[in-house]
Amino acid sequence: MDDLDLLIDLHRTAERQGPGSDEATRQALALSGLRGQRALRVADIGCGTGAATRVLAQDLDAQVMAVDVLPQFLEVLKAKAENAGLSNRIETLTASMDDLPFAHDSLDAIWSEGAIYNIGFEAGIKAWRPLLKPGGVLAVSELTWLTKTRPQELTDHWTQEYPQVATAAEKIAQLQAAGYVPVGYFPLGHDCWMEHYYSPMRARFSAFLAQHDTKAAQALVAAERCEIDLYERHSDYVSYGFYIARRLPD
Repeated sequence: MDDLDLLIDLHRTAERQGPGSDEATRQALALSGLRGQRALRVADIGCGTGAATRVLAQDLDAQVMAVDVLPQFLEVLKAKAENAGLSNRIETLTASMDDLPFAHDSLDAIWSEGAIYNIGFEAGIKAWRPLLKPGGVLAVSELTWLTKTRPQELTDHWTQEYPQVATAAEKIAQLQAAGYVPVGYFPLGHDCWMEHYYSPMRARFSAFLAQHDTKAAQALVAAERCEIDLYERHSDYVSYGFYIARRLPD
């Protein structure tokens, strides 16, 4: 089993594959202005097993296209959507976020929680903009520094893992430069990291290692434990920022 297969196995049964919560998704929805609009076309990019997808389908009059490069996650999403009675509102698509098949000016909203880092924030907001209708909504959560200065070990870790980590001011300036009007921002709270992501993942480690008695699996868990410890000690300095913006006309 290679590293990707191990990652899939560790996260496939999780409600979320990154920090977030239903409450945070709904807070972003409140800022987006999408509620009350009719017959929306929404794409949830890098949806994982679909926690945010289901909230979007529940709260909006919308057809939601759930997009992920990993079909294993989409199979879980489809089962959860069926159990929640949402199958008629959710479609799934196996595709890479840097090669999306949507027509230009075809989407009312693009949603992406904790996933745009796979192609980088700047590259993602530029590549996805043409797919939105003029005035369409972009809502993404993105790793964000909460302060101008921070402990060196935290800076070293996240600049190595994701060199595009930056402050909210820098991210908002990037949105403006790419042809969007920012309409809302908030940082994810501690519960989005611990209660909804890290603690459930930590609870899966023992069973995961019992199933995968390999050095690669042990290394994966050790890296995750290190990241959790780093967050627990330095949560005042870093989080995901949720950015909501509208596409300007050309």
